Amino acid sequence: MTAFTRDPLQLTRRHFLWTLGGAAALAGVRDIPAVLAASQYPFEEVLPSASRITWTHTAGKSAQKYLPETTGAGCAFLDYDNDGWMDIYLVNSGKCDFYDPKPPLRNALYRNNRDGTFTDVTEKAGVGAGGYGQGVAVGDYDGDGFPDIYVTQYGRSILYHNNGDGTFTDVTEKAGVAAPGWSSSAVWFDYDNDGRLDLFVCRFVEFSKAENLPCKARNEPGYCVPRLYKPTPSWLFHNNGDGTFTDVSKSSGIEKYLGKAWGVVATDLNNDGKMDLFVANDTTENFLFMNRGNGKFDEIAALAGVGYGETGRPRSGMGVDSADFNQDGWMDLFVANIDHERYSLYQNNHDETFDDQAGPTGVGAATRLMSGWGLKFFDYDNDGNLDLFLANGNPDDLIETMQKDVTYREPLLLFHSDGKTLHNVSAESGPIFSRNFSARGLAVGDFDNDGAADVIVSVNDAAPLLLRNTAAKGNHWLGINLQGKKSNRDAIGARITFQAGDLKRSRMKVGGGSYLSSHDPRMVLGIGKRTKVDWLEVKWPQPGGTTEKFTELPIDRYITIVEGEGIKKIPS
Repeated sequence: MTAFTRDPLQLTRRHFLWTLGGAAALAGVRDIPAVLAASQYPFEEVLPSASRITWTHTAGKSAQKYLPETTGAGCAFLDYDNDGWMDIYLVNSGKCDFYDPKPPLRNALYRNNRDGTFTDVTEKAGVGAGGYGQGVAVGDYDGDGFPDIYVTQYGRSILYHNNGDGTFTDVTEKAGVAAPGWSSSAVWFDYDNDGRLDLFVCRFVEFSKAENLPCKARNEPGYCVPRLYKPTPSWLFHNNGDGTFTDVSKSSGIEKYLGKAWGVVATDLNNDGKMDLFVANDTTENFLFMNRGNGKFDEIAALAGVGYGETGRPRSGMGVDSADFNQDGWMDLFVANIDHERYSLYQNNHDETFDDQAGPTGVGAATRLMSGWGLKFFDYDNDGNLDLFLANGNPDDLIETMQKDVTYREPLLLFHSDGKTLHNVSAESGPIFSRNFSARGLAVGDFDNDGAADVIVSVNDAAPLLLRNTAAKGNHWLGINLQGKKSNRDAIGARITFQAGDLKRSRMKVGGGSYLSSHDPRMVLGIGKRTKVDWLEVKWPQPGGTTEKFTELPIDRYITIVEGEGIKKIPS
């Protein structure tokens, strides 16, 4: 028997009561649909007074201009208590060798109250961290059905095991995944197809308070270009299935490649059923680690055409993602860079090489003077095509004294897909896209369960932005929550293909993506004005590897598909 979440319209009404606020909202309850119809922009900011998210990021900026001050932080959507509603995790700075805030700072976990508001449950949950935080990666590494949290930090990272009762336990030492040094993004994925999530952790440069360089801009102390610091190897940890991990960085071939890694996405680029890694490096060549099986990776970024910019020089890679944006059955790549380098949209040539389509799509021109961090391909208007959201901000707060055409705070960018190419629609997408931010992490998730994917953006040294999606009203959708049994529990690497009338699309569940952030694990399949999903196929990753087909599907609902067991009831 199939069971579904509550009526999305009821959720929307509740949300607007909180967003509009006070007596005016209460007086207009019967007119909520009219309010919805009047909305003219795809994303609207949910203010802290409405969401009750009062936490802010503190970078701890100092006269010494320590480089980590400008790079954080990340954010995540996750359902930590398995109630079917997305909660939010936010990463903060904290104590380290160059910073000792008084009173101490902490990260924040906000529980979704199911009415558009959130409650801070950090202390009860025990996930405050307290070190100098960078990013967050969410994954159910032990397959118990509850998502665990990995927090990357400058100094030492933390693995929080979800106890299933609203609390977490720091199991970093037992697990062996502290990843000392300056860790940035991380990703959970099953690289050896044994059904357990492994962990890749990006490591940035060799840095400490003692190694901080005295850089200047216009005779003022400034943040150094990462080029001046030594590169480091990243980490790969194999899940042993008993709560511990083995460092396989060396045996896998990953350790010998020194980089300055920021963003990472796990994806299958050659359709061989094994998850590959695309890693964005800052001022050094990007890495494309192709998974050759038997625990080995080949680094082929230069040969594949994704290692360097069009001039043959390394760029400042930060945020990344992977999606089949042109629907040819092969996963493509995206990387955001710093100003005057433009971003790249790499189209897969089906032979482990790629062509940069940033120019023809207009992405290159729109981003030439921008610096990109968090980003994600997703179908924001549920028309069946993958769009692109970019969070931007220059890392150097003195950039305006050195570059006349670049600003420190920058606007968000939104690209809409017509199924063939991307179009920059930022200018007509409302007030939020006309403001400038020092944006960093970006996560996508449907916090109000209306089928429209919302966005949270972490802002360096400021409050996060919670953006409610209003663009998908009137378009139909089906939300899929995949649960692996033989395959990894999160079904990372699964492929979904679906048909709705004349619309046929495929999606892959990648691992990670964006910058320092983690997304809603559910996949929303938009079908536009069509009123039926004719069929849906799930190809599960190995070691399951089977393909299951489903018909008689609902629309405008979330469903859970369990490997080998079909459609199941989800928490309500």
